[in-house]
Amino acid sequence: MEIATVVLPPEERDVDAEQTSIKPIIRQATVEDLEQAEGYRTLAQEAFTLCRQRIAEMHMPMKLIEAEYTLDGRKAIFYFTAEGRVDFRQLVRSLASSLQTRIEMRQIGVRDEAKKLGGYGTCGRPLCCSTFLTEFAPISVRMAKEQGLALNPSRISGVCGRLKCCLAYEIPVYKAIRDTLPRVGERYDTEEGPGRVTEVTVMGEAFEVELDETGERIFIRLPDADERTYYCDGSKCGGCGTGGCGATA
Repeated sequence: MEIATVVLPPEERDVDAEQTSIKPIIRQATVEDLEQAEGYRTLAQEAFTLCRQRIAEMHMPMKLIEAEYTLDGRKAIFYFTAEGRVDFRQLVRSLASSLQTRIEMRQIGVRDEAKKLGGYGTCGRPLCCSTFLTEFAPISVRMAKEQGLALNPSRISGVCGRLKCCLAYEIPVYKAIRDTLPRVGERYDTEEGPGRVTEVTVMGEAFEVELDETGERIFIRLPDADERTYYCDGSKCGGCGTGGCGATA
């Protein structure tokens, strides 16, 4: 049993339609639970220091990230990162002997490391992974291209060194708008004559056409673009409700 913190307000959801498993909630934490958890947090800090010392003594190729105890104190869990597989059997035996409890070692990736350590993104907000994201969705460079972002690694990478999770948030909105716009290279008839689409501005809901007869380029914006509202279904951002994607939830 573990203590968790509420990060989003309660809401009604269709349990049968949920793609991810919903963990059961036993009860609201009592004062005794919180006091017990605080005591084990202190023990976890001591266990973390001990484990890091043993890792250094054994020259093990791993980086310790966090240590925690379960609420009943029957198990200590250590989270670490490593380049490959690590044989930590000797380390587990040593820790079990010193701490007199069950030991579990969990190897995590760099995105999980950022989730556990927390921090702030380039947007100035707390990391999505450490606040409301419950799972990591696949992120690709194509998502950045779809949004017309410069493919500068320092701009599209998060603190974990991987592509930012938020690159996926606006993709549904971009796709909805792009479906209403012509593609670059397509023929398009304007009031001033036919031409070819040379540029598309998705978020501006506009495009540029080069006229066949004069070579002049004219800018065309879709009618009622300012009045349209695009809705976020929460499928990419976990329904964070922050409005950061620019869409209405």
